[in-house]
Amino acid sequence: MKVLFLFCTVFFYCVANGQPKSFDSSWKSLENYRCPDWFRDAKFGIWTCWNPYTVPAAGDWYARNMYIEGSRQYKYHLEHYGHPSKVGYKDIVEMWKGEKFDPESLVALFKEAGAKYIVAMAMHHDNFDLWDSKHHEWNSVNHGPHQNIIGKWETAVRKSGLRWGVTSHLERSWNWFAVNKGADKEGEYAGVPYDGNDPKYAGLYFKKYEGFSENGPHYAMNPPAEVIEDYFLREKDLLDQHKPDLFYFDGGIPFGETGRKLMAYYYNTNMKNNKGKLEAVMNIKNYGGTQPYHGDQIRDGVAVEDVERGQLSGISALPWQTDDSIGDWFWTNGDKYNSPKYVIDQLVDIVSKNGNLLLNVPPRADGTLDDKAVALLKEIGKWLKVNGEGIYGTRPYTIFGEGPTLANGGHFKRMAELTALDFRFTTKGDTIFAFACGKPESKVVIKAFSTYNFHKIKSVELLGTSGKLTFTQSQGNLEIMLPKELPSDYAVCFKIVPLLNNVPTSLSKY
Repeated sequence: MKVLFLFCTVFFYCVANGQPKSFDSSWKSLENYRCPDWFRDAKFGIWTCWNPYTVPAAGDWYARNMYIEGSRQYKYHLEHYGHPSKVGYKDIVEMWKGEKFDPESLVALFKEAGAKYIVAMAMHHDNFDLWDSKHHEWNSVNHGPHQNIIGKWETAVRKSGLRWGVTSHLERSWNWFAVNKGADKEGEYAGVPYDGNDPKYAGLYFKKYEGFSENGPHYAMNPPAEVIEDYFLREKDLLDQHKPDLFYFDGGIPFGETGRKLMAYYYNTNMKNNKGKLEAVMNIKNYGGTQPYHGDQIRDGVAVEDVERGQLSGISALPWQTDDSIGDWFWTNGDKYNSPKYVIDQLVDIVSKNGNLLLNVPPRADGTLDDKAVALLKEIGKWLKVNGEGIYGTRPYTIFGEGPTLANGGHFKRMAELTALDFRFTTKGDTIFAFACGKPESKVVIKAFSTYNFHKIKSVELLGTSGKLTFTQSQGNLEIMLPKELPSDYAVCFKIVPLLNNVPTSLSKY
């Protein structure tokens, strides 16, 4: 009887929410995906890009660029470790120890910063798995830290009550890492093969193959069937062992049917683990013409679109996400971080357009954060404690905002600095939140909430202060008088409650 009751409950839930009972790898099936409410309500997540790159601390893509003669990271490697024919990436892997890695303390800090989900990088393009991989000997349990990095992250995140995710960058590795098969063309080591030519290390570096070109693309172009099969088995193993709420592809859906099959498997196992309810978030990227990754598949609605180091120019009807970093993707010596104001304004702008911000905070090689990163996180958390009501659980207003500064949409497009004349709007039920993205002085003027554009207003409050604010509403604008002291050094948030006469049940259509 209990089994029958559960089946009926799941069936009627799926029907009511337009959710299928299962997915397959067809586009028609995957288009039935619906983003879960937990993600739409969360708005802010923290990501950690952490792997052997942090040993040299010389920037992202170290494993590839150290094999490109004349590049900045090649020169760094030559100076600090030796020539890549003798000391290669395999040796950098073994230097990485993570001896002070304390995921519980890091998760506590991320939670204090206001994150509602935490995401860890499970492998980068370097072909090195950060969990106890069943299908790949080159992993963090057998080499380097000799720790199950992803397993430790998962335990700490689940204990905290936050949502848990992983990112995968393996689909690029086949061509991306092919440069380790080359050799210098000039100088003392001209013609001496890099260590990636040694078949002893083919597990990390991939087997040598015909048609190699060091000038080839850094995306996986025409990989052999064994590489695609290995990809599927390793990704499936990651999902089976660590059951993430969020799973991220670093691009579109790779490898044709195989990539779609993996997505369907993820959705189906997630529903199985959640009593029939789909709680999975799958992130994919649509780079369009900016980076023509051959073989990538993109279709709206089959997953949650991710915009790398950029944002959308307007409101999307579908939930989306920006992934960005406080500085470089991996901890780098001398790196300059974004200011708290920039991150907070970025969060407000993204949320006003129906998006989430996933912010990378990279640990050092030993697993700790530097003081600048900790201070930045504490500032964000302090601001969210005051203004989180206008962020968490909100939906867009009919327009995302107003003001002189508009963000250009797309990947790798840094947002211009917002001012006190720039406003961003969110809603929760019949309440509107208006963020002034700077430090206004005596008053603010918002055109969108004039009597010409908007219903009459009942009250205006400033989050972080007590009492109602004095305001005037005319056909031209809404003018709000400010208290002498503001509750934040960054964006301030006005809570606007309209009179309920003739107001729709909800102001948001998203």
